[in-house]
Amino acid sequence: MSEALKKAQELNLDLVELAPDAKPPVAKLIEFKKFKFQQEKKEKEARRHTKQVELKEVRVSPFIGDHDLQTALERIKKFIGDGDLVKISIVFTGRQMAHPEFGLKMLQKIMGNLGDTVEKEREGRFEGRRFVSMIRGIKGQTKPVEESKNETKNKKIGS
Repeated sequence: MSEALKKAQELNLDLVELAPDAKPPVAKLIEFKKFKFQQEKKEKEARRHTKQVELKEVRVSPFIGDHDLQTALERIKKFIGDGDLVKISIVFTGRQMAHPEFGLKMLQKIMGNLGDTVEKEREGRFEGRRFVSMIRGIKGQTKPVEESKNETKNKKIGS
Protein backbone atom coordinates (compact mmCIF):
# COMPACT_ATOMS: atom_id res chain seq x y z
CA MET A 1 0.00 0.00 0.00
CA SER A 2 2.88 2.35 0.75
CA GLU A 3 4.26 1.73 -2.77
CA ALA A 4 0.94 2.77 -4.24
CA LEU A 5 0.88 5.95 -2.15
CA LYS A 6 4.38 6.88 -3.36
CA LYS A 7 3.37 6.21 -6.97
CA ALA A 8 0.24 8.38 -6.55
CA GLN A 9 2.26 11.26 -5.11
CA GLU A 10 4.76 11.05 -7.99
CA LEU A 11 1.95 11.26 -10.59
CA ASN A 12 -0.03 13.92 -8.66
CA LEU A 13 -3.04 11.61 -8.47
CA ASP A 14 -5.16 10.25 -5.64
CA LEU A 15 -5.17 6.67 -4.45
CA VAL A 16 -8.81 5.55 -4.32
CA GLU A 17 -9.62 2.33 -2.51
CA LEU A 18 -12.27 0.49 -4.54
CA ALA A 19 -12.65 -2.74 -2.55
CA PRO A 20 -11.24 -2.37 0.97
CA ASP A 21 -12.56 -5.78 2.12
CA ALA A 22 -10.77 -7.72 -0.63
CA LYS A 23 -7.53 -9.54 0.13
CA PRO A 24 -5.34 -7.71 -0.95
CA PRO A 25 -7.35 -4.44 -1.03
CA VAL A 26 -8.09 -3.07 -4.50
CA ALA A 27 -7.06 0.52 -5.17
CA LYS A 28 -6.86 2.75 -8.24
CA LEU A 29 -4.74 5.77 -9.15
CA ILE A 30 -7.17 8.47 -10.32
CA GLU A 31 -8.24 12.05 -9.64
CA PHE A 32 -10.70 11.84 -6.78
CA LYS A 33 -13.07 14.51 -8.15
CA LYS A 34 -13.22 12.70 -11.48
CA PHE A 35 -13.91 9.43 -9.66
CA LYS A 36 -16.78 10.98 -7.63
CA PHE A 37 -18.28 12.45 -10.82
CA GLN A 38 -18.21 9.04 -12.54
CA GLN A 39 -19.85 7.38 -9.52
CA GLU A 40 -22.65 9.97 -9.43
CA LYS A 41 -23.17 9.55 -13.18
CA LYS A 42 -23.52 5.75 -12.77
CA GLU A 43 -26.02 6.19 -9.92
CA LYS A 44 -28.15 8.62 -11.95
CA GLU A 45 -28.15 6.22 -14.89
CA ALA A 46 -29.20 3.34 -12.63
CA ARG A 47 -32.06 5.41 -11.16
CA ARG A 48 -33.23 6.37 -14.64
CA HIS A 49 -33.63 2.73 -15.69
CA THR A 50 -35.54 1.54 -12.63
CA LYS A 51 -39.33 1.39 -12.92
CA GLN A 52 -41.37 2.87 -10.11
CA VAL A 53 -44.20 0.57 -9.07
CA GLU A 54 -47.44 2.48 -9.28
CA LEU A 55 -50.68 1.80 -7.45
CA LYS A 56 -53.61 1.47 -9.86
CA GLU A 57 -57.20 1.19 -8.67
CA VAL A 58 -60.05 -0.67 -10.33
CA ARG A 59 -63.53 -0.03 -8.90
CA VAL A 60 -66.39 -2.45 -9.38
CA SER A 61 -69.84 -2.97 -7.91
CA PRO A 62 -70.77 -6.19 -6.12
CA PHE A 63 -73.55 -6.67 -8.70
CA ILE A 64 -71.59 -5.77 -11.85
CA GLY A 65 -72.65 -7.12 -15.22
CA ASP A 66 -70.62 -9.83 -16.98
CA HIS A 67 -69.38 -7.57 -19.79
CA ASP A 68 -68.39 -4.82 -17.37
CA LEU A 69 -66.56 -7.41 -15.26
CA GLN A 70 -64.64 -8.62 -18.33
CA THR A 71 -63.63 -5.01 -19.08
CA ALA A 72 -62.42 -4.56 -15.49
CA LEU A 73 -60.47 -7.84 -15.70
CA GLU A 74 -58.74 -6.69 -18.89
CA ARG A 75 -57.73 -3.44 -17.18
CA ILE A 76 -56.41 -5.41 -14.18
CA LYS A 77 -54.41 -7.71 -16.49
CA LYS A 78 -52.95 -4.70 -18.31
CA PHE A 79 -51.89 -3.04 -15.05
CA ILE A 80 -50.35 -6.28 -13.77
CA GLY A 81 -48.58 -6.77 -17.11
CA ASP A 82 -47.05 -3.31 -16.68
CA GLY A 83 -45.74 -4.40 -13.26
CA ASP A 84 -48.06 -2.22 -11.20
CA LEU A 85 -49.73 -2.93 -7.87
CA VAL A 86 -53.53 -3.13 -8.33
CA LYS A 87 -56.07 -2.08 -5.72
CA ILE A 88 -59.46 -3.72 -6.29
CA SER A 89 -62.27 -1.70 -4.69
CA ILE A 90 -65.74 -3.22 -4.55
CA VAL A 91 -67.98 -0.23 -3.85
CA PHE A 92 -71.23 -0.75 -1.94
CA THR A 93 -74.09 1.72 -2.22
CA GLY A 94 -77.32 2.06 -0.25
CA ARG A 95 -78.90 -1.21 0.84
CA GLN A 96 -76.03 -3.25 -0.58
CA MET A 97 -74.24 -2.71 2.74
CA ALA A 98 -76.73 -5.16 4.28
CA HIS A 99 -75.01 -7.97 2.34
CA PRO A 100 -71.24 -7.60 2.77
CA GLU A 101 -70.71 -11.26 1.77
CA PHE A 102 -71.23 -10.26 -1.88
CA GLY A 103 -67.97 -8.30 -1.75
CA LEU A 104 -66.04 -11.44 -0.83
CA LYS A 105 -67.84 -13.42 -3.56
CA MET A 106 -66.98 -10.77 -6.15
CA LEU A 107 -63.33 -10.75 -5.07
CA GLN A 108 -63.20 -14.55 -5.31
CA LYS A 109 -64.75 -14.35 -8.80
CA ILE A 110 -62.13 -11.80 -9.90
CA MET A 111 -59.26 -13.83 -8.43
CA GLY A 112 -60.63 -16.98 -10.09
CA ASN A 113 -60.63 -15.30 -13.49
CA LEU A 114 -57.08 -14.00 -13.03
CA GLY A 115 -55.76 -17.47 -12.15
CA ASP A 116 -52.24 -18.14 -10.90
CA THR A 117 -50.67 -15.03 -12.45
CA VAL A 118 -51.40 -12.89 -9.38
CA GLU A 119 -50.85 -13.00 -5.64
CA LYS A 120 -52.67 -11.10 -2.93
CA GLU A 121 -50.62 -8.33 -1.44
CA ARG A 122 -53.33 -7.57 1.10
CA GLU A 123 -56.42 -9.63 1.96
CA GLY A 124 -59.84 -8.11 1.38
CA ARG A 125 -61.32 -5.96 4.13
CA PHE A 126 -63.87 -3.21 4.50
CA GLU A 127 -62.79 0.43 4.46
CA GLY A 128 -66.01 2.33 4.96
CA ARG A 129 -68.35 1.39 2.11
CA ARG A 130 -65.59 -0.28 0.08
CA PHE A 131 -64.31 -3.83 0.20
CA VAL A 132 -60.64 -3.42 -0.72
CA SER A 133 -57.89 -5.88 -1.66
CA MET A 134 -54.48 -5.39 -3.26
CA ILE A 135 -52.85 -7.74 -5.75
CA ARG A 136 -49.62 -7.87 -7.69
CA GLY A 137 -48.37 -10.03 -10.53
CA ILE A 138 -46.07 -12.94 -9.89
CA LYS A 139 -42.73 -12.22 -11.56
CA GLY A 140 -42.07 -14.22 -14.71
CA GLN A 141 -45.71 -15.24 -15.14
CA THR A 142 -47.27 -11.96 -16.20
CA LYS A 143 -47.29 -10.62 -19.72
CA PRO A 144 -48.95 -7.56 -21.22
CA VAL A 145 -52.51 -7.92 -22.52
CA GLU A 146 -51.52 -7.00 -26.09
CA GLU A 147 -49.24 -10.03 -26.39
CA SER A 148 -51.91 -12.43 -25.13
CA LYS A 149 -54.47 -10.90 -27.57
CA ASN A 150 -52.04 -11.45 -30.47
CA GLU A 151 -51.56 -15.06 -29.40
CA THR A 152 -55.32 -15.71 -29.41
CA LYS A 153 -55.66 -14.10 -32.86
CA ASN A 154 -52.92 -16.37 -34.18
CA LYS A 155 -54.65 -19.42 -32.73
CA LYS A 156 -57.97 -18.48 -34.37
CA ILE A 157 -56.35 -18.02 -37.76
CA GLY A 158 -54.48 -21.34 -37.57
CA SER A 159 -57.55 -23.37 -36.55
